[in-house]
Amino acid sequence: MVETENTTEVLEVASIAGHILLENGAEISRVEDTMERIASHYGVDSGHFFVLSNGIFTTGSLGRYANVEFIPIRGIQLSKVVEVNKLSYEIAAGKHTLSQTRERLEAIRTAPPKPAWEQILGSAFGAAGFCAVFGGGFMDCAADFVIGALLYVFCLFVSGSLSKIVGGICNALVATVLCLVSFRLGFGESLSNIIIGAVMPLIPGVPFVNGVRDLANSDYIAGLTRLTDAMLGFICIALGVSISFVADGWLFGGMIKLSGMTVNPQTAGILWQCLAAFIGTFAFAILFGAPRKQYFSAGAIGAIGWVIYLMLTRFCHFGPTVSIIAATTVICILSRFTAVKDRCPSTVYLLCGIFPLVPGAGIFWFTYYLVSSQFFLSASAGFTAVKAAIAIVLGIIIAMELPQRVFSGRK
Repeated sequence: MVETENTTEVLEVASIAGHILLENGAEISRVEDTMERIASHYGVDSGHFFVLSNGIFTTGSLGRYANVEFIPIRGIQLSKVVEVNKLSYEIAAGKHTLSQTRERLEAIRTAPPKPAWEQILGSAFGAAGFCAVFGGGFMDCAADFVIGALLYVFCLFVSGSLSKIVGGICNALVATVLCLVSFRLGFGESLSNIIIGAVMPLIPGVPFVNGVRDLANSDYIAGLTRLTDAMLGFICIALGVSISFVADGWLFGGMIKLSGMTVNPQTAGILWQCLAAFIGTFAFAILFGAPRKQYFSAGAIGAIGWVIYLMLTRFCHFGPTVSIIAATTVICILSRFTAVKDRCPSTVYLLCGIFPLVPGAGIFWFTYYLVSSQFFLSASAGFTAVKAAIAIVLGIIIAMELPQRVFSGRK
């Protein structure tokens, strides 16, 4: 077989699709399947694709075409993942010529992100919602609403021009400083809950979840790379929070004393918790650039998962680890069912819905106890956070083992 110009163009178009998917939060298996689907439809079954977490290698059958793309890990727009996924199935149905496909892909690639005001509101509502989820009262949530908005203004217009590590540390530093200022001015009652809510928009949930999914698909290189990226994000948050507390203690002659996690009865009820989880997850769908018509479903899945966790811990007296495994499994299953119903990648719902279970509180308490030299409590909080993370991993793996025909209804 002789490789023609058409073959080269097909492989280029498939690579463009893979590039868009990879840089916007799609898992490796979806990137590979989409590229193969496009190439196969246009008669280039001999195309070979090798995808890593930050790169795509494309070669032709006779070695006359080769392309290597480096794709840095960056912010995501799930709406682009949805659009490319939809386009690939339209291609398989014969609805687009090769030139039309290239034009559509270029339009998707250059599509602008969500407006700044929408992202800022998403951060504000996300911080306030998760403040309530982790025990904050109404005043704490109000403080976090303001802090979340100010934080994302900083993220959009300042830290975006910094390196990933420096930007991550600065984001957490600004969030914690704003929380400390708010608390010292009397705006908010529980400093710990305010900080936990404020840093939630910074949690690297996308690389964490996708890393787990890649490992579940036996893609160990990509999985470990993405989990390393997630770990780096957690470390940046810890450093930013630590620097803020040390500076505050130096300025005011001593570090603020915190006595462990507190739950405000104002928001402790199941209905309030359900609403808070819905708002927080809904807001994160905005931050992740999900299509607007998917906001409600993402919020509902997150709320259902969190209520299941609360029911198991409060009324069935299960431990947190078992409850997180069960809730994560339900979230994954609901995500897959909803994906089939909406003809949308399950990634959209899973990435957002899993956030109420992410151990943001454990990360904060590990950092605070470490900075305040309470090493035993720090180790205990860190171990609790690790157990929660492992429980999420197990829940995702369990749900992903179920065959797709269970969700699609095909035999």
